[in-house]
Amino acid sequence: MHAASRAALDASRAQLEQHTAGARSRTRGDSLLSLADELFAVAHLLDGQVTLRRALSDPSVRPDDRAGLARRLLSAQVGATALDVVETVARQRWSRPLDLVEATETLATEAALDAADARGELDGVEDELFRFGRIVAADPQLARILGDRSAPRPGKLELLDRLLAGKVSPVTDRLLRNSLTSSHVFNAENEIERLSTVAAHRRGRSVASVISAVPLTEPQQRRLVTALERIYGRTMGLQIQIDPAVLGGLVIRVDDEVIDGSIAHRLEAAGRRLAG
Repeated sequence: MHAASRAALDASRAQLEQHTAGARSRTRGDSLLSLADELFAVAHLLDGQVTLRRALSDPSVRPDDRAGLARRLLSAQVGATALDVVETVARQRWSRPLDLVEATETLATEAALDAADARGELDGVEDELFRFGRIVAADPQLARILGDRSAPRPGKLELLDRLLAGKVSPVTDRLLRNSLTSSHVFNAENEIERLSTVAAHRRGRSVASVISAVPLTEPQQRRLVTALERIYGRTMGLQIQIDPAVLGGLVIRVDDEVIDGSIAHRLEAAGRRLAG
C-alpha cells in the first residue's frame, strides 16, 4: 500500500479496536467471530463489485457521502458494529480502490484473531495455520488449485470444506476459507504463512521458519530459540519443517532474512568456486 492507504488502514484499525477491546471470554470471542464473518462478507462483496468499491473510494465524493452509501447498501446485511467499521473505511482516502478491499480483509482477519485471543485459542490457531501450510506445500496440485485466482470461489470453498471441516478451530476455518478464496491471492502457501506470522505477532513474538534434515530435539530447539532471541532482541517461536534435501545444518528464515547454514548450500557454494 502507498502512504495514503496505510494511513487510511491505521484509522480504520483504530475504529475496529474500539469495538474489539474487552475481557476475554468465549461469549466475547463468539461475538468477535461474527464481526469477522461480516467484515469478510463485505470484503468479498467489494472484491466482486468493481463499481461499488470505486464508488466507496472515490476521492471526488465527500467522505460522509461515501459512508452514507455504505450505510444504505449494507445496513440490512450486517450488524451495527460491522457497519460502523465499514463506514469508517469508506470515509478514508485510499490510493486505489483495491486497497479498500484489502484493508477490509485485513480488518476481518484482525477481528478473527481477536476472537481467537478472547477464546484462549490463539496458540492453537497459529499451530493449525502452520500445519495446514505444510500440507499445501507438500501437495503441488493442491497449492496450484488454491492459488488459482481464476478458479470459481464455490469450488474452492467446497475443496476447503473437505480439507478443514471438523479438523480445525472455527477461527482457523474462517481465516483459511476467506483468505484463500480472495481473488488477489495467487500463492496459497505464502498466504497461509502470512496468516501464521500475523497470528504469531498477535502473541507478541516473531516466528523463525526452520528447515532441518532431521527432527530437532527439545534441547536443540531451546538453544536455537535462545540464540535467535539474542540476535533479534525479541521473543521467538519456531516453525520446523523436515527436508532431507538440506543434508545437514539448518535453513532459518525470520521475516525477509534468510540464514542458510545447510550442508547442501555449502556444497553448492563450493561447487561454484571450483567452477569459477
